[in-house]
Amino acid sequence: MNWNAIAFDWNQIRAFLATAEEGSFSAAARALGQTQPTLSRQITALEDDLGVILFERGRRTMEITQSGLELLEHVRTMGEAAQRISLAASGQASSIEGKVTITATEMVATHFLPTVLQQLRAAAPGVTVDVVASSDLRDLKKREADIAIRHARPEQSDLIAKLIGETMAAPYASRAFLERHGRPESFEELAAMDFIGFDRNEEIIPFMAERGLKLTPGNFKFNSASGLVDFAMVRAGLGVGFLTADMAELDEELEPALPAFEPIPVPVWLVTHRELHTSRRIRLVYDLIAEELPKAAPAMALE
Repeated sequence: MNWNAIAFDWNQIRAFLATAEEGSFSAAARALGQTQPTLSRQITALEDDLGVILFERGRRTMEITQSGLELLEHVRTMGEAAQRISLAASGQASSIEGKVTITATEMVATHFLPTVLQQLRAAAPGVTVDVVASSDLRDLKKREADIAIRHARPEQSDLIAKLIGETMAAPYASRAFLERHGRPESFEELAAMDFIGFDRNEEIIPFMAERGLKLTPGNFKFNSASGLVDFAMVRAGLGVGFLTADMAELDEELEPALPAFEPIPVPVWLVTHRELHTSRRIRLVYDLIAEELPKAAPAMALE
């Protein structure tokens, strides 16, 4: 190992990470218990040491640069490692106790979250977990959940979110369905097929029309508000369904209904209340999900 290359100041790295996560110098300074000028000097010193600009400063705005984004993922890994080291060194991980309620979509809660919870059980056996399978953020806003795994970034100011992954959505169908009805070679042929509907077809139809796939309410022969039920109906060969890549990989009999369809990016956000993020118990679970969920579902891992 080249020890001379490891010459950065951890306080500067921490200041950069806090600013990127909190969204502003003032918010980062509050989170770290520092003054804004002190934090700003730390980031400026880090930029000088690295020879890059990490944030574009405006009179009222601050934007992370491409160099900052490239550094951010490495720094997040360092921050998570530092958290684990701190917990391990003090024996706190095994001593943390209490309940944490996690809300996630049915698919994530059923197929991916249990693997993460195995890791949590080993790291913090005193923590108990309630899992709420839901796609509604009201669980978090009503304080019915501590942590949420969602595909949309919340807009509420009292919630904080971290992008932990991104998957891709596209029309999928079972191999048996496509062998019976033929494999479409155009958007027009795909639009003539039966589809599995979710609970918001009135939103899906115009959204897909913008991408060249013109559907009508008549396309949706089967509908359900349950992601698990939709997935099961697609697997059963009842029609074409809009699935994410991590879902489709669960069954080798599923394949893209139209390979020419350009997949739609679907982000994976980890969300919690701002004040709960300072709880040792919540922070431990939050950080562990951020690290382990992309491993449990490789199709959603950030590149």
